[in-house]
Amino acid sequence: MAPVQVGRLLRWAVLSVLMLLGTCLQPWQGAQAQTLPHPPTADSDNTAPVAFTLEVRSPNDRISAYLEKHLELQRFRQLPELQERELLRLLASAPDDAHELLATLGYFEPTVTLERTPTPTGDAQALPHITFIIEPGPATEIAQVNLDFTGAVADEAPTSAQITQIRQSWELAPGQVFSQAAWDEAKTEGLRSLQARHYPAARIDQSHALIDADQHRAELSVRYDSGPAYRFGALQLDGQQRYSLEGAQRIARLPTGAAYDQTQLLEAQQRLASSGYYDTVFLRLDTETTTPEAAPVLAQVREAPLQKWVFGLGASTDSGARLRIDHIHNRLPLIGWRAVSKLSLDQKSKLVASQWTDLPDARGWRWFGGAQLQREETGSYQVNSARLQAGQRRDSERIDRSNYLQYDYANAQGQGAPPSSTAWSINHSWTGRYFDSTTAPSAGYGLAWELGAGTTLRPQRDPFVRMSGRWLAFVPAQTITLPSGRSRQGRWALHAQGGAVLARDAASLPVTQLFLTGGDTTVRGYGYQQIAARTVLDQRYGGRYLAVASVEWQRPIVLHDQFSDWESALFADAGAVGDTPRTMRLRTGVGAGVRWRSPVGPLQADLAYGVQDQAVRLHLRLGFSF
Repeated sequence: MAPVQVGRLLRWAVLSVLMLLGTCLQPWQGAQAQTLPHPPTADSDNTAPVAFTLEVRSPNDRISAYLEKHLELQRFRQLPELQERELLRLLASAPDDAHELLATLGYFEPTVTLERTPTPTGDAQALPHITFIIEPGPATEIAQVNLDFTGAVADEAPTSAQITQIRQSWELAPGQVFSQAAWDEAKTEGLRSLQARHYPAARIDQSHALIDADQHRAELSVRYDSGPAYRFGALQLDGQQRYSLEGAQRIARLPTGAAYDQTQLLEAQQRLASSGYYDTVFLRLDTETTTPEAAPVLAQVREAPLQKWVFGLGASTDSGARLRIDHIHNRLPLIGWRAVSKLSLDQKSKLVASQWTDLPDARGWRWFGGAQLQREETGSYQVNSARLQAGQRRDSERIDRSNYLQYDYANAQGQGAPPSSTAWSINHSWTGRYFDSTTAPSAGYGLAWELGAGTTLRPQRDPFVRMSGRWLAFVPAQTITLPSGRSRQGRWALHAQGGAVLARDAASLPVTQLFLTGGDTTVRGYGYQQIAARTVLDQRYGGRYLAVASVEWQRPIVLHDQFSDWESALFADAGAVGDTPRTMRLRTGVGAGVRWRSPVGPLQADLAYGVQDQAVRLHLRLGFSF
């Protein structure tokens, strides 16, 4: 095994500091639903002086935990100056408070016994100890549920898809235990479902929960009033100064005249927010209009500056320290396009680029043009390259598409470097992202592919076809359950990537059209783009074929019986590059790492062993992208 160098030791030091900082943050609160309801209570500080100690005993541990947290008596524990007569008054009302709390859980005939342990005579430090002994009795079960509808949606019954969906997804079915929190949540969820499409002004007209405490039965009924059906009208902008209403309408792409759909409204809001023209955006349908068949969509916006500079510093184990400067111009003179120009400098690459983009048309497609100059370490060579692009693209919440023409120039420098070459090609790319989160996913998958065809221009003309694809999926694995009942799933992260360039063997292709792999996001245990094809002088060079696969097991880390913001990972990566499938030599890396849900995105730290190189490498990565 190669010795670990000083630079790697420094990276370990940085990682240690980040880990120490991470432990100072509050544990991540996952999406696990609360089992028991939570009425408003004062937050308690377990480290503050207390006036008495409190214990709840019950056959049901969750009932005990719930009462210990929400009993009114808990509000007064942190009052060391609490007088005896005040404590007696609180104890007198405590059983009634316990009965009310248990009723919200569906227990209407509990037996509550209150015991107070006498304070030892002469012991000034001893505290009164109060014990609740709870026999919850039989739970109340739901016997019947009645859902009724009035308003425009009732005119469609019984064929209304929304009514059918609300009935099928109703959460409190006969036979389940009644609780006030579950009843409130079920009513609210039904209302949300009705308001999500067609009926944004829907409301709960009536609701009843009839409890038969003797029979331990509950009969539930709720009547929803849908109100009128709404359709999208024209977009109206509030806060408009620099950018036109027509431009906002073309970006939002609201389907004017279509039936109201909350998802489409949120997607239009997201398109405006991510366009770069607005710092804040809030869209809502005007439900107070007298014309619901063409209800205006009101957009409250705060516009972004016409121009701005963005400075960024970063670092990675692939390319070292990085400086990036972006300049954004939201409306170029004469043509009105949006321009994003950047300068990026790191240890292995120097890049200057600019991309200009038009407003989208009615279908969401927009024209774009771009240019970049780059000097980059590619394999064993320093490569000076240039690229020009022009075409159309369409970006949505999940799917990005583009069709474009591309011109490439590449000049490799170094011993045995291939001749400089140029090429043009016509290309299509497609990317689909189906993750549960765009910044820190834990489920879902992503798929992307590119296809291009063109010809080299220099040193001679040779046609070629270039294709590539990549896939990433998160698959649920073992579920970890804590003593408190909270649970979180581990997962498998599966990754595959491949590519091929088909051309005559003697064709001289630009280096930028060839494949390299290795590094933080591909095959760990190897340096950035270290896995390459080999020339006659045993120099590393981009190859025409690429294959990469990775499997990773991610598992939540539990500290002090609580889920932390950290996860552990075990992984195995493999990749190969070659000028022909037969010359591809597999490189594998194995290792372990940690993941931290930092406030700015997931931080990934991996220690990997490159099997063929017999070397250990540390890989650091911040953020997620696909």
